[in-house]
Amino acid sequence: MQAELSLCGRRRDEVQVIVVTKYHTPELAAVLSAAGQRDFGENTLQGLHAKLEADPALASARWHFIGQLQRKKAGQVARLASAIHSIDRPELVDRIDRIELDHAVDAFVQVSLDGQPDRGGVSSDELDHLVERVLSSPHLRLEGLMAVAPLGEDADQAFERLQELSTRIQRIAPEAQSISAGMSGDWQAAIRHGATHLRIGTAITGKPVSGR
Repeated sequence: MQAELSLCGRRRDEVQVIVVTKYHTPELAAVLSAAGQRDFGENTLQGLHAKLEADPALASARWHFIGQLQRKKAGQVARLASAIHSIDRPELVDRIDRIELDHAVDAFVQVSLDGQPDRGGVSSDELDHLVERVLSSPHLRLEGLMAVAPLGEDADQAFERLQELSTRIQRIAPEAQSISAGMSGDWQAAIRHGATHLRIGTAITGKPVSGR
């Protein structure tokens, strides 16, 4: 990673690595936490809850919710997570605003780079409106944008579009400079296009023993 950052003229402290532990045991997360890893990602409420219930020590870690967020579960996720990377419609913000929270949740607006609704993400046409809705929420602190590179598309081209959208929303929210992009297979391209949060799973954890 340092080599890729150096090629881009970036520093290591500009990028946060989120270790994705979905389908892995709480024991693996505990080992990584003991070794100094602070940020972890889960894509379901069930997985997030299971990790926190299994080992109280994991409660001190920062948990990032990175999966598609169901409206009916949005409040529960907000209570458990430090950050949500998949805010893609106003209804999610409405649901979170109706609960009581003792902490502000870092929020990333998920953008669709291919227009496929089944993969989640707001369209670029509706992006500004959603950004403004998140900014108005008392429970959410807008960090920036998140996206997944479309299947079969060059990751550099996809993340270049994401970087352009990030620049665009900073006219509305100057502090929202973070970009959550890049997974095990395309993190290098994400770094080249300004990613500040990488969501890395198997490249660090290996495949789950269960084979799921």
